[in-house]
Amino acid sequence: MKTDVHGRPAVFLDRDGTINEQMGYINHISRFHLLPGVGAAIRRLNEHGLPVVVVTNQSGLARGYFPEALLDQVHDLMREQLAAEGARIDGLYICPHHPEAKEKKFRLACDCRKPRTGLLEQAARELDLDLARSFMVGDRWSDLECGARVGATPILVLTGYGRGDHAHIGPTRELQPALVAEDLAAAVDWILARCR
Repeated sequence: MKTDVHGRPAVFLDRDGTINEQMGYINHISRFHLLPGVGAAIRRLNEHGLPVVVVTNQSGLARGYFPEALLDQVHDLMREQLAAEGARIDGLYICPHHPEAKEKKFRLACDCRKPRTGLLEQAARELDLDLARSFMVGDRWSDLECGARVGATPILVLTGYGRGDHAHIGPTRELQPALVAEDLAAAVDWILARCR
């Protein structure tokens, strides 16, 4: 994919429920499991030159459910497991905040907790990305709203909370996904067909 003066399109991925099994709070390393086909799907994006950026709310940190060291371990494991399948992520952006956080340093009504757009905007600045030509893939309506607010194409995957959100939340919302995909692999098929 060619880079231009306006930045590159990217694929933003939610973490829990999109990349790995939705387990609630991952408060132990043993609870992190990549979803089937995720490594191959991300590798295909890598091979087509599309930056892959993970954007994730991690309020469990703010709530004191796990330490920062564990979050680092989980992300190291995620990178290792992806690398074992020939895949990589180009950026990882985390919101550790919550307005009612137990941990004072994380007690903040921030601009980065999805559906707010701070994580995507930071990634765009740091990685030279064009948000309006990008895609936001997630299993929650908050992921879709976050992407849509910056002009990215919102895609819902039916993994994680996706199937339930599609059935029970989607019908009540004005914003609808450009695609409802069975999983990340199906979302990547659709994205690559539009980026040729």
